Amino acid sequence: MKQLHNLINLKKSRRKFISNLSSFAATVGFSSFFSSAQGQGFLEEFELKNHLSAEQLTEDEEFWRKIRSAYTISPTIINLNNGGVSPSPKVVQEAVEHYNRLANELPSFHLNRTINKGKETVRRKLAELAGCDTEEIAIHRNATESLENVIFGLTLKKGDEVVLSKYDYPSIISSWKQRALRDGIKLKWVDFEFPMEDKSKIVDAFAEKFSKKTKVVNITHMINWTGQILPVKEIAAAAKRKNITVLVDAAHTFCHLDFKIPDLNCDYLGTSLHKWLCAPFGTGMLFAKKDKIKDVYPLFGTAEPLSDDIRKFEHIGTRSTGVEQAIAHAIDFHQLIGIKRKSERLFYLKNYLLEGLANIPRITNKTSKRKDFGGAIAYFEIEGIENIHQVTSNLLHKHQIHTVGMVHENIKGVRATPNVYTLKSEIDRFIEVMEKEYK
Repeated sequence: MKQLHNLINLKKSRRKFISNLSSFAATVGFSSFFSSAQGQGFLEEFELKNHLSAEQLTEDEEFWRKIRSAYTISPTIINLNNGGVSPSPKVVQEAVEHYNRLANELPSFHLNRTINKGKETVRRKLAELAGCDTEEIAIHRNATESLENVIFGLTLKKGDEVVLSKYDYPSIISSWKQRALRDGIKLKWVDFEFPMEDKSKIVDAFAEKFSKKTKVVNITHMINWTGQILPVKEIAAAAKRKNITVLVDAAHTFCHLDFKIPDLNCDYLGTSLHKWLCAPFGTGMLFAKKDKIKDVYPLFGTAEPLSDDIRKFEHIGTRSTGVEQAIAHAIDFHQLIGIKRKSERLFYLKNYLLEGLANIPRITNKTSKRKDFGGAIAYFEIEGIENIHQVTSNLLHKHQIHTVGMVHENIKGVRATPNVYTLKSEIDRFIEVMEKEYK
C-alpha cells in the first residue's frame, strides 16, 4: 500500500513538473535551445530526476552535465572565476536578443510601452524570489548602484558614525569614504582573520564598534575576497537593539544561498543579478523595507524624492529595457534548477576543490568548509609566492584555467569559484595542475 502511495505521488510530481516545463517553454517560445537535441535532453533529464532530493543530485554528474548544456561556456578554458560575473544560460541570452530586436523595430514605442510594460512582472517575480513585498523591490544595474542609492541617500550629519568592514567591496568602501569626506561622518572599521567559524565572535566584532552615535551598519553577507559568510541576522539584531539602520550587501549570496530577504532582518539590501541568478550583465536589485523607503533620497533626481514609492530609485533615463525583461527568464531558469539543488551543488564543488588541495603543503585554505560560513567561493594562499597574479596568469595561459588573484589588506591568494555548469572533472584538472606547479 505504501509503495502504491509513493508511486501515485511520484506520478503526480512528474505531471506537475511536465506542466511547469510546458509553461516555462511557452515563456521562451523564441528560444532555439529547447527545440534542439541538447534542449530536449536537458528537459528529459529533469523529468527523469525531478523527484530526487537536492542531496541525491549533488554528485550526479550526468544531471549537472545536462545543466552545462544550457550554457554557451568556453570549450577550451575552465572557468573558475564565476565570483566576478556569471554567464547567462542560452535562454536568457536569446531573450536579450529577442527584446533588443523588437525594440529596434520601433524604439520610441517599444522601449517606453510594449517592453517596459513587463517591468512590473519582473518586479513581482523578483519579490516572490526574495520573499518580500513587490513594493519593496527596485530594479537596478548592479549591487553598487543599489547600495549607493542608500549610502548617498540617507540623511547623515557630521559626527554620525557608520560601522563597516575592511573587507567590504571596494566600490562600497569608496562610497562611504566619499560620504565621510563630504559630510564629516565617521567610519569605524571592523577587522577579521579568515576563516571565521564562531558567530558570536563575528557579531561581537561589529557590536563592539557600536556607540550612541552609530547610525548605520554596512554588512557584507558574503565577503567577495574569501567567500566568508557573515551572520547577518545576528549582527542586525544587535544593531536593531540600538536603533541602527542595517544595510546589507548581498551581491554574492542572492540566488546562491538558500534564504529570503526578511530572514536577514535588514532595512536595505543591494545585490547584482548577473552573478548567481545568471541574469543579463548589468542587472541588479535594491530591497528597501516599505516604511524605510521615504527615509532615502534617490541617487538620481525625481519629482518626489521623499515619497514611499520604490520606483523613485529607478529614474535613470533611457536604459536597456530588454535586458531588464530578460531577468524574468533568468528567474524561471533558476527556479527550474531550484535553489536547494543549486546551493548544495555549489557548496559540494567548493569543498571538493579545497579537499583536493589539502595535500599540497604550500597551500593554506582560508575559506570555511562549513555551510554556515562558506558557499561556492574558495580562497587559498600559496607559501613563497610574492606575485599572486603571476600564478593566475600561469594557470590561464599555460593550463587554460581561469581564476583570479586576490590582493587586499592582509589577503594575498587565489580565488577559485565554480558554478552549476562546472564538472568534477574540471576541478580534478585544476587540482592536478596545482599539485604539479606548487607542491
